[in-house]
Amino acid sequence: MSIAEDMATYCSGHPFMNKNHIRLEAVELDRVVTVMEAGPDSLNPYGFVHGGALYTMADCACGAAARTDGRKYVTLSSSFNFLHSGLEGDVIRAEAKVRRRGRTTCFVDVDLTNDRGDLLASGNYTFFHIG
Repeated sequence: MSIAEDMATYCSGHPFMNKNHIRLEAVELDRVVTVMEAGPDSLNPYGFVHGGALYTMADCACGAAARTDGRKYVTLSSSFNFLHSGLEGDVIRAEAKVRRRGRTTCFVDVDLTNDRGDLLASGNYTFFHIG
């Protein structure tokens, strides 16, 4: 099974991604792009995309990027910066790239942008290999 097929199967059966309307757009070894259209259930009380929706999307994209080596991971730590507000109807992309793989950890960077090219958030995640 190819990386793309494995990740498509993994993401399509991922209840948390599905509940949050996050879908896989592109995959290759050490890189994943996920996409989400910001709907009413993605907004905070002020009408902007909720920070938790952005963080969730980033965590899912980074976890998937880590998993492109065929191993299983859980989030160990993260650092995340919110830079610009997203709006309802925005198509948001999270591009996650593995920066370093170790024997038990994997370090991944992520940028989230909207369809106008605004950088909404950026972060990095460290994952721990389980199994």
